Amino acid sequence: MIEQLLPPRAAAVESYGDPPRAEEELAPEEAAAIRHAVEQRRREYAAVRWCARRALRRLGAGPAPVLPGERGAPRWPPGVVGSMTHCPGYRAAAVAPAGALRSLGIDAEPLLPLPEGVLAAVALPAELRRLAELRRLAPELPWDRLLFSMKESLYKAWFPLTGRFLDFDQAEIAIDPAGGFRVRLLAPAPELDAAALRGRWLTGRGLLVTAVTLPAPGPPVTLSRA
Repeated sequence: MIEQLLPPRAAAVESYGDPPRAEEELAPEEAAAIRHAVEQRRREYAAVRWCARRALRRLGAGPAPVLPGERGAPRWPPGVVGSMTHCPGYRAAAVAPAGALRSLGIDAEPLLPLPEGVLAAVALPAELRRLAELRRLAPELPWDRLLFSMKESLYKAWFPLTGRFLDFDQAEIAIDPAGGFRVRLLAPAPELDAAALRGRWLTGRGLLVTAVTLPAPGPPVTLSRA
C-alpha cells in the first residue's frame, strides 16, 4: 500500500504481521539497541528493520544497520532517506536516494476513529471545520484518524531536516478526498521548502496509510549498486 503513495524512485516493503525470524536478521548493533526492551517492542523493531533491509536492497543500497537516533528517528545509510511505521498487523519501511528526495515520512494506522478526546489535542479550528464537511461527504471514513496520521507522516519528514519537534498545532492540513493533502507549516523552517511538501493517503485492508515527501532540488542521483 505504501509504495502507491511514493514517487517512482522510492522503494517500500511492507509486512502484514511480524515476519518469521525477523529478530535473527538484526545486525549486532541493532539487537544491542533493544536488548532490554519488552517482547512487543522487540518484534516491532525487528519487523520494520526486516522491511527496511529489503527496501534498501530494492533501491540498490548495500546492507547497513538502521539504528535509532535522536527521538528514535532511524539513522539511514549515507545517500539514503527513509521512514518506518508499524501498527497492529502491519509494518512498513520506505527509502529513496537522497538525490531524489530530501526527506520522506510514512505512517500507518488502523481504519478506526481516534480514541475519545484525542482529536481536540490534534486538530486546529480550521481542520475541525473541514473534518465536519468530510464526514458529511463520506461518513464511513475515520477522518480524524486520517488527520492524525498525516501529521505523524509530516513530523517524520520534518525532523531529519530540522532536528526539532513539531507539535500538532504547528501545521495545518487540508485533506483532499481524492487521496492527497496539503500542508501549511505554522512553525519557521528555513531548512526546507514548505511549498514543495507533497502528501498522499490511501485506505485498504482495514488500514489507512499516509506519506509526505519533499523532492530534492536539482537532477536526481542514482545509487551505485553494492
